Amino acid sequence: MQVQVDISFDQLLRAVKTLPAGQLKQLKAEIEKEGREKSQNNLESLLLNGPTATEDELQTIENNRKAINQWRKKL
Repeated sequence: MQVQVDISFDQLLRAVKTLPAGQLKQLKAEIEKEGREKSQNNLESLLLNGPTATEDELQTIENNRKAINQWRKKL
């Protein structure tokens, strides 16, 4: 069974303010837990779906590193 209630933000805020300290801490912990999970999921999806370098780009990077290292040794 599922019940859905539409209340305004002000009503929700008043209800939260009337909670006892223990339940308020529990609510706060649950909200923070949800935020951390979303943050981790966002970072994970960003890393998994982000751009990747092609073989040509990796070769260019490697060549640039070698050139910079040779230049540094000459000084």
